[in-house]
Amino acid sequence: MNTKSSMPLWIVLIACATFAATPDTVDPAYQQSFDKWKAELVEDLKQNWLPLAGLFWLKPGENTFGSDAGNAIVFPRGPAHAGVFVLQGDEVTVKFMPDAHATIDGRPVTAASLQPDTSGKHTVAELGSLRFHVIKRGQRIGIRLKDVDSEAAKNYRGPMFFPLNLNYRVTATWVLSEGKKTVDVPNVLGDVTPTPSAGVAVFKINDQELRLTDLGGNSANRLFFVFSDLTTKTDTYPGGRFLDAGPVVNGTVVLDFNRAYNPPCAVTPYATCPLAPKENRLSVAIPAGEKYDRTHGASMRSR
Repeated sequence: MNTKSSMPLWIVLIACATFAATPDTVDPAYQQSFDKWKAELVEDLKQNWLPLAGLFWLKPGENTFGSDAGNAIVFPRGPAHAGVFVLQGDEVTVKFMPDAHATIDGRPVTAASLQPDTSGKHTVAELGSLRFHVIKRGQRIGIRLKDVDSEAAKNYRGPMFFPLNLNYRVTATWVLSEGKKTVDVPNVLGDVTPTPSAGVAVFKINDQELRLTDLGGNSANRLFFVFSDLTTKTDTYPGGRFLDAGPVVNGTVVLDFNRAYNPPCAVTPYATCPLAPKENRLSVAIPAGEKYDRTHGASMRSR
């Protein structure tokens, strides 16, 4: 042996130990797919959630709105007295002041009936850079406001993720639900909604058998889970994270926790997110997927 050209034994041992401790190697194709998914996640946040500028629950009857503090609903900008929302039963109409210059579908309007987000085709009204529509959550009916010129969207630094780890990409056995099974899903408003479930994914992490119950998904296309794990105490969103999966193939489904992501409530106080139901509160830590900036969360709660 030529000892002058041989690698010192201690370097070899360290290299071997490092390799053994490293998670499964991430191949370029997987990395590219993950980066594409992450970019789409960021774009969705910038388009739909970061621009949110208000959430206002309506009272029966007339609710005046505009940027003047004397209104029942105070917008962050726009006309001082923009108009009035009228809530009758579960129907909402809006009457605009003449100088509000409001439009719907690009056409000027002075009054309109506003279809809610639960209708399948909700009505969006525009006031300059502001956009608003009606939402229904349980017995509540409100106005969700968006500012397309949002500084929050412009200044968003992007999500934080744990390092990719293929040990947290697992193949689960799919157990189809019998009959019309529902799961009681709580949300940040304190409401509980019975939600249809297509079935349960059964899998193992660190040799421990775990289960996740689908919430409103379809085994032939897309499954949806809201889950929490022990990382919610320190590193991830306290109410739980979202995970998409599917389709189910030959009785199995791939769960990739590297793609676990935060609900919109992690970036805005104006969303109404579901929380992990008791069926999906895991007793293990899953240090994969999106993390949560608790400093940012504290700043949102102080608004």
